[in-house]
Amino acid sequence: MHLLHTMLRVKDLEESLSFYCDILEMKLIKRKDYPEGEFTLAFVGYSQESNSTLIELTHNWKPTNYNLGNAYGHIAIGVNNIYSTCNAIKQKGWNVTREPGPMKYGNTVIAFIVDPNGYAIELIQIEN
Repeated sequence: MHLLHTMLRVKDLEESLSFYCDILEMKLIKRKDYPEGEFTLAFVGYSQESNSTLIELTHNWKPTNYNLGNAYGHIAIGVNNIYSTCNAIKQKGWNVTREPGPMKYGNTVIAFIVDPNGYAIELIQIEN
């Protein structure tokens, strides 16, 4: 067994695809419209689902306001150089909501950004 994907509902699919593909440098793995159900599924990630976990972006065609709730935490992404990654994100015009630095009560270096829908993304420095 392995984890296949996590689904996030998004308000604007093109804006979300731009964030995940351009800002976080993921690839659009697959996308399919479901006209009968009036929704589109787009899967993004760093590799194919057979050897990596993806994020499923679900876009319902009828306008919907989503409540993120207080149980959701964040998606974590490991990066080789958190400082250059955050600088690249800022150069692309995106906001780093928590600058890189050690986590509270630990030594792991982390940073945070927020996607267009309000979902938190934690960047974690990978130890080499």
